Amino acid sequence: MAFTGKYELDSQDNYEEFLEAIGLLNAKTDHKVVTEVVQDGNDFTWTQTIPNWTWSNKFSVGQECELATMTGSKFKAPVTMEGDKISVPFPKYHFTAEIIDDKLVMICVIPGEKGVTFKRTSKRI
Repeated sequence: MAFTGKYELDSQDNYEEFLEAIGLLNAKTDHKVVTEVVQDGNDFTWTQTIPNWTWSNKFSVGQECELATMTGSKFKAPVTMEGDKISVPFPKYHFTAEIIDDKLVMICVIPGEKGVTFKRTSKRI
């Protein structure tokens, strides 16, 4: 499957601004994030890990799924696939992810006048 794999942070843009905009003012930003994706057809398990913290979601493309935010609050949203790009409307931002040149590229866009676009690129390990 295209997404299945383990990825380590390679680069990111606007991470601190993004965390501030979603209310995680004291989050550490100087760590290596490891993202593990298990894809079985349209079913995904998506896990991000940093030292002393893990965040995981299970979802199915084409269905409304119960998901958790980085702060742990639960919400329901439709998960869609636009071409080869996963798309999820989180409560405060819109998340997309795709594989480009064997790298996992995730983009979170906070809309509005003071919007922030956070981009994280992770290399396969």
